[in-house]
Amino acid sequence: IFQIREDFSYAMIHDMKTPLTSIIMALKFLRSGKLDNRQEMKDKYFDIAENEADHLLTLTNKILTISKLENHKLEINKAEVFLTPMIEKLTEKFKAKSQKAVNFITEVKAETAYADTEYLEEVLSNLIDNSIKYSGDSVEIRISTELNDQYTVLKIRDNGFGISEKDIHLIFHKFERTSAVKRHRKNGTSGFGLGLNFVDQVIKAHQGKIFVTSIEGEFTEFIIY
Repeated sequence: IFQIREDFSYAMIHDMKTPLTSIIMALKFLRSGKLDNRQEMKDKYFDIAENEADHLLTLTNKILTISKLENHKLEINKAEVFLTPMIEKLTEKFKAKSQKAVNFITEVKAETAYADTEYLEEVLSNLIDNSIKYSGDSVEIRISTELNDQYTVLKIRDNGFGISEKDIHLIFHKFERTSAVKRHRKNGTSGFGLGLNFVDQVIKAHQGKIFVTSIEGEFTEFIIY
């Protein structure tokens, strides 16, 4: 327990330090007056500060959501959600913000799902973000939806690094990623293991199911019912 807490604290500080440093740097440049006559650069630094502040807020909300889910206090407000506009919004967002070349292939056979719009969008956003993080410089992500007798089925498949057999059964565990934080930092990612735990708990709160299949070095696919 002590080791988990230590790893979590270290990873959380590491994950929050980077956006905070970027915000402080951007504000110092803006306050200095050096950018007063360079509107394009000024706008760029405003964008950096805004995006990093949004990153911190998302992180904070994720922690609060998991806490509410664990204490059975989170309200899921389900309604008919139109999937095409949501998927288009997310793909455009990630294409615009990613520093990698990202190609999305979408196949929408089920147009709607019965879900909480806000939380479903956050779930898909987490999975797309992971696909980009754990892939090489050229990323291909397939997003598909279909209907079966009981569920709307959403699939997100990437051509990334994949997940090893020994790790695949652990990925939804809270803080699991912190136990391997050094390994993840080597390939340029950081974090403290809340993203997939958040996804898992939100899907369970919807009375849904989530599964993952992966071959290391080839692909990862998440299937949500």
